[in-house]
Amino acid sequence: MNRQRRSKVERLLDEYGLGGLGDELVASWTADGDDRKSLRQLATEFNVALVDARLESEGITHFDSDGKAIYEALANDDAETDRATIETRLEREGVDVEQLQSDFVTYQAIRSYVKDVRDAEYETPSDEEHIEKQKTTIQRLVSRATSVTEEKLTRLRDTGRISLGDFRLIIDFQVYCRDCETQRTVASLLDEGGCECESEES
Repeated sequence: MNRQRRSKVERLLDEYGLGGLGDELVASWTADGDDRKSLRQLATEFNVALVDARLESEGITHFDSDGKAIYEALANDDAETDRATIETRLEREGVDVEQLQSDFVTYQAIRSYVKDVRDAEYETPSDEEHIEKQKTTIQRLVSRATSVTEEKLTRLRDTGRISLGDFRLIIDFQVYCRDCETQRTVASLLDEGGCECESEES
């Protein structure tokens, strides 16, 4: 279906010279796990980018507030004093504040852009993929804890604060279920899909 006119986000990307930001919006919305950003987060980032681009286009480099602080002040009705101060300073620098504010987009506009214009879809990970991702995260945390602990112990030993020979650190997290009275390593629990509770109930 041919669209008769561009969306607001498309228009602003062109007007503000932010072409690459479109790809970033799609990538951030379709990312997995903790890397994924919500539509509201993306709307905020988009609006901050508009502020930064407007400051740059006006050659304003000495403003003591960054783009995010300026956007939050302009968009927050509760911060009337801060907003009035920033509006006055921006206007003094030649920025059309009213136009800038009207350019701010909502999360609905971002959703329309990523879904309708870019045809992006977010595929929810399967249970197996989600479990595997969490397992990897836990393993990284354990590895990090092991490394930090070994470093601290070695430093204490080498500075004569504790007595310790050649050592090997063993960190083994165990999960004990008080209901079915079974115990497994975290990795085993995740690999096996849980403890014995479900099988006993069935």
